[in-house]
Amino acid sequence: MDVTDETFQSDVLARSATVPVVVDLWAPWCGPCTTLGPMLEKAVADTGGAVELAKVNVDENPRIAQSFAVQSIPAVFAIRDGQVVDQFIGALPEAQVTAFVQRLAPVPSEADMLVAAGDEASLRQALELDPTHAGAIAALARLLIDSDRAEEALEVLGRVPETNEFRTLGAEARLAEQHVSTDDVTGLLDGLLDRVRDDEAARQEFLDLLETLGPDDPRSSTYRKALAARLF
Repeated sequence: MDVTDETFQSDVLARSATVPVVVDLWAPWCGPCTTLGPMLEKAVADTGGAVELAKVNVDENPRIAQSFAVQSIPAVFAIRDGQVVDQFIGALPEAQVTAFVQRLAPVPSEADMLVAAGDEASLRQALELDPTHAGAIAALARLLIDSDRAEEALEVLGRVPETNEFRTLGAEARLAEQHVSTDDVTGLLDGLLDRVRDDEAARQEFLDLLETLGPDDPRSSTYRKALAARLF
């Protein structure tokens, strides 16, 4: 991703608490930067999401360059938990670039490798090794929902605290358990509005339908306001 002075705090420092972030300081006029950039992109892509890449055009974002006290580019910094843990200046051979990125990538656990296999038996085995493995729980819940075993999916999701991803999967599972088709979400929401105040089941179905829409769907805001108007 391209990072700016304004987004550096959230896109790099805050994000690095969850996943290591490689920061590539570059400029369009820098010849070595154009050589190094694709190498970094490939090395990071090969980690399968275990490491992320943030590209910073120093001409357009001088505050970031100043914060790293950069005097020449390309300059590359590895950030974990908001701190620089590794760095290099100048273009390196591709093998060294790959090694730099790989040092940041956590070694996959046995549970991680089972989740990567993706079949039900492997996912269940992963949860035996790590009962709270978020990737295994999400993948198994999705598999169960898609195979019409919504009740089992809800049991799996009930093992861990709710996150945004788990909340959406839970909503999908409850709707599937009630055999609610989401082909016409707008029509369903309209039909439920007059019942949400006094009917707890209708209210839960309404909320689950909103959850499946996601926050970026403009209907979410409209119907959440309509729900609030009915309830309060």
